[in-house]
Amino acid sequence: MNGNDTVQGSGNKGALIARLASTLAILGLLAVGTGPLAVHAGVAHPIQGFGIFVLGLFFGLLAFLIGLVALLRTRGSERVHRSRARMATGVGLALAAVLLFASAPGRGLPRINDMTTDPGDPPTFAAAKREPANEGRDLSYPADYAEQQRAAYPDLAPILLEISPADAFVRAQRAAGQLGWKTTYSDPEAGIFEAQEISPTFLFVDDIVVRIRPEGAAGSRLDLRSKSRDGKGDLGMNAKRIRAFTKKVKVGK
Repeated sequence: MNGNDTVQGSGNKGALIARLASTLAILGLLAVGTGPLAVHAGVAHPIQGFGIFVLGLFFGLLAFLIGLVALLRTRGSERVHRSRARMATGVGLALAAVLLFASAPGRGLPRINDMTTDPGDPPTFAAAKREPANEGRDLSYPADYAEQQRAAYPDLAPILLEISPADAFVRAQRAAGQLGWKTTYSDPEAGIFEAQEISPTFLFVDDIVVRIRPEGAAGSRLDLRSKSRDGKGDLGMNAKRIRAFTKKVKVGK
């Protein structure tokens, strides 16, 4: 075998690697786009659409890594192979960046998806239990979540207001509306209302319950619980929702 044969063989391998990398990049792009579209079209459950999306991101990561190898192996090769390697590396890098960005909020957080301002006596769901999507699900607050939540989210606490429970109920419902929650149940006399929030991309539904009780002579105590229907972890979204609600209610506008 002479030197030309060696170069040609290396070039052929580089072309194959470039083709593989570009194929993974294209599959990654298709999966990332297909996941949300399938959910909105009603042909995939939100968690399935999310899984397709994440798979596309991992395809992108592989395309980036293999694309780097292809760039090294296609030096001196035909322009088309070099172009494939560049495309795969660029697209793969973009998808890998999305993967890192999307997973960043969940780093170091426990894999729990049910948060409350009162782990010792969390509000309970009533209307949410009657939802067809929750049929057969245990909507009680898991006992082992309390310690994990207190350690990871020490700032989540009951909301204390120096207004009557009736006024607090009105303020709480106004805050829920401002945050885009859909009220599904309301009982002003009991000081309870439930709501849902639906994520715009994958249509994930989170169930929310707010409980208002008297506090002191003329004050009120609000407790909130936010639970995701899908997934074992929530990337901190339920805690973020509770913080946003707390801020809205305390501002009172």
